[in-house]
Amino acid sequence: MRRMPLSAETAQKLAQHLKVPLEHLMHMPQHILLQKLADMAKAEAAANGEEAAKEQPNEK
Repeated sequence: MRRMPLSAETAQKLAQHLKVPLEHLMHMPQHILLQKLADMAKAEAAANGEEAAKEQPNEK
């Protein structure tokens, strides 16, 4: 099985998000790695959505 082609920046962010060493991340099976990337993207999108909601005042 080939390794997942990740950029160095993405691999570091994912390792921090999962709280695992970078070496462990590089040996994860591809299907698990893809699922973890999706989870990280979803968490970042939620965090960005919360920040955007705080910046916009409620108009009624």
